[in-house]
Amino acid sequence: MSTPLKVVALSGGTSRPSRTLALTEAILAELSQHLAIDTHLIELGNIARPLGGALWRKDLPDTVEHELRLIESADLLVVTTPVYRGTYPGLFKHLFDLVGQDSLTNTPVLLAATGGSERHALVLDHQLRPLFSFFQALTLPIGVYASEADFADYRIVSGPLQARIALAAERAAHLFTGQAHALRKIA
Repeated sequence: MSTPLKVVALSGGTSRPSRTLALTEAILAELSQHLAIDTHLIELGNIARPLGGALWRKDLPDTVEHELRLIESADLLVVTTPVYRGTYPGLFKHLFDLVGQDSLTNTPVLLAATGGSERHALVLDHQLRPLFSFFQALTLPIGVYASEADFADYRIVSGPLQARIALAAERAAHLFTGQAHALRKIA
C-alpha cells in the first residue's frame, strides 16, 4: 500500500458555523473517496488572533508556525475562502504573506470559495489564481464556488454544487496517479 498523500486544507473563514468550513469538509470527504489521504484541516478562525498580531513570521507562536510548515510541506492544498468585498479577507492574505515564497512551487492547489451570490464566482480566477501563481503553485483547473443558496443550515443542499465538488476531486485525483505526484519533488 502506498503512503497517503499529505493534504492540508485551509478554511479561510473566521466564524462558526461556517459555509466555508462546510465546503472545505465536503471537498476533503470527496477527495478521500478517490485517494488515500492524510488530512490536516486549518481553520483560520482558530489562529486568527495570534496570526493577526504577528507582523513577521518570527513573531508567530509555535502553534501557528506549525500550521505554516504543514502548508509548505503539503502534497496537495485545498484552499477555501469566503468572499469579502469582492476578494479574500485580509487575514487570509496575511497568512499567505507569511508562507515561504518558494515553498509552494509545483504544489497542486484546489481552489474553492463561498460568497453571498453567484456574482462573486470569479474570485477563483481573478483573485485566488494570481495569488498562488505568485508562489508558482499549480492551481487545479477545476475550482469550486458556492453561494449562500447552495446551503441550508450550513449543509450543502445543492445537487450542482455536489457534482462540482465530485468533479474537482476526481480531476485532482488524476494528478496523483502513477508518477504525476513526483512533479513537485522535481522543483
